[in-house]
Amino acid sequence: MSLLIFAALLAGPTGAATAETVLGRWKTQTHNAIVEISRCGPSICGKILSSDALRANPAMKDSKNAAPALRSRPIQGMQMLSGFKHDGDGVWSAGQVYNAEDGKTYSGKITPLGASQLKLRGCVFFPLCKTQTWTRVR
Repeated sequence: MSLLIFAALLAGPTGAATAETVLGRWKTQTHNAIVEISRCGPSICGKILSSDALRANPAMKDSKNAAPALRSRPIQGMQMLSGFKHDGDGVWSAGQVYNAEDGKTYSGKITPLGASQLKLRGCVFFPLCKTQTWTRVR
C-alpha cells in the first residue's frame, strides 16, 4: 500500500491540464471578445460570441475576407479557430486561427496556463508569430 502512495507522489500534482481544459468561454486579450471553444469531432474549434466592436455593431460582416463569397457572413457566431489536434498535456496544435481584422488565416497553437488562462499563438510562418493570453469567463 505504501508503494502505491509513493508512486502517486512521484507522479506529480493532480490537476494537470487535460484535453478538455481549453473547452469553454474565453475572453481575448484584445477587443474584449468572447470566444467559445468546443469539440469538433476529434479536434476543437472556436466561435466568436461577442466583442466590443460587435456590441457597437451587431450586424458587422467579415468584410476583409480574402474570399469574396464570405465577405457578407456575420462576425458574430463565426468560427475563428479550427483543426487543432491534441498533443498531450492539454496542448492543441496544428490548428488554424482566422483573424477578421485582416481577413487572413494563421497556423496556431493553444497551450493552457492552468484552469483559468490559455496562450494562443498564431504564426504566418515561424518565427513571425503573435501570442495572446486569454482568460476563462466564469
